[in-house]
Amino acid sequence: MGESKRRRQGGQGTARKQRRRRGGPWLIGGVLVAVLVAVAGLLYWLTTPSLSPLDDLPKAAEGTPPFPEALDRYGVSLGDPSAPVVVREFADYQCPGCAMFAQSVQRLGDEYIAAGKVRLVFFDLPLSQHRNAMPAAQAARCAGDQDAYWRMHDLLFARQPRWSEVQDPQAVFAGYAQELGLDRERFTQCMAAGRHRADIERSRQAAQQLRVTGTPTVFVDNVRLTRPGWYQLAGVVERRLQQERN
Repeated sequence: MGESKRRRQGGQGTARKQRRRRGGPWLIGGVLVAVLVAVAGLLYWLTTPSLSPLDDLPKAAEGTPPFPEALDRYGVSLGDPSAPVVVREFADYQCPGCAMFAQSVQRLGDEYIAAGKVRLVFFDLPLSQHRNAMPAAQAARCAGDQDAYWRMHDLLFARQPRWSEVQDPQAVFAGYAQELGLDRERFTQCMAAGRHRADIERSRQAAQQLRVTGTPTVFVDNVRLTRPGWYQLAGVVERRLQQERN
């Protein structure tokens, strides 16, 4: 083979390799952009209630009885007691899905609870596989003794990754109480005495009575959400408000 031919072939091979090298980052970048667009589209679909007609939302089966309101005393309520719609959540503070749903609860508070349209009842359902779920539920209720239940509730979900696997969560929760401006000694005594453990157990028994075993489980009046998230939550709430207006 002549030298000039070898140079030409060698140059073509080098050019092909350079093109492949140049195309590599563009290809990876294109894939990442496609993935990000797909994820963004999915999140938009999950969180936008207007993308599907209300008829596509879950409904209570014919003959489903009203939610037994007498059980509400075992949960913690937020909002106007005479609000036309009641949302009830059974949750575990160590449950990742519950931490995600907490964002929808905050939005519910801003858009519906503050306006007197919805009352929220939060039921503790600490699961046996989550060793720090019971102490977390106690922390929220002990904070409630100092009028800070919902602030502790929000903080526990927001910082779930920080405390969920620690060996001594009570020390962490005492730090949260101090951060919220609570009397730390009073909070610590409440935790050490297990003052609200019986209340949490009664909440768990209410869940068992309703055959609720997973978290988060969410009811809008007597309609159980099949996929808890803002889309279903806001959609079913709007449907119930419309029914109330009619």
